[in-house]
Amino acid sequence: MDWYLAVLKNYAGFSGRARRKEYWMFTLISVGISVVLSIIGGLIGADFLSFIYSVAILVPTLAVGVRRLHDTGRSGWWLLIALIPLVGAIILIVFLASEGKPEANQHGVNPKLAPQAI
Repeated sequence: MDWYLAVLKNYAGFSGRARRKEYWMFTLISVGISVVLSIIGGLIGADFLSFIYSVAILVPTLAVGVRRLHDTGRSGWWLLIALIPLVGAIILIVFLASEGKPEANQHGVNPKLAPQAI
């Protein structure tokens, strides 16, 4: 949960780098919350709950995705590759799941070596 809250605290932070763990824990918790909200919304007849949550976390989701790509040495613009049907999403998942560069790059120092500010 700390990883999820850390991303929310850095709401619109598009600069820097994000570890794989930070990105994937945020994604896991976000999907879990969205599923729970969908179930609750379906039970009470308020199907818009999950949509409102998705809109609320759109900016932090984009920001952590950009920071994750920065960790792999890529520009945040690579997120747009997901717009290519089927192949783009697969390529993006490979980029997001790959190991970050161990050395410092133009986006900052390796987040594994930097002290956590949680």
